[in-house]
Amino acid sequence: MNFIDRNVSVEQAIIILAKNGVQVNEKEAKIILELLYLVSKNYDKPKEKKILEP
Repeated sequence: MNFIDRNVSVEQAIIILAKNGVQVNEKEAKIILELLYLVSKNYDKPKEKKILEP
């Protein structure tokens, strides 16, 4: 998986996770980042509901 705009490095992810009590190695952090990038790429913002007037 290749993302052009990777804003979080593996090292930053390890630090952030450690601050929240999650200990991971570089391989695990990379997998977590890839999952998060994939989810964000496929996330569709909720569309506005149109209110039908009577």
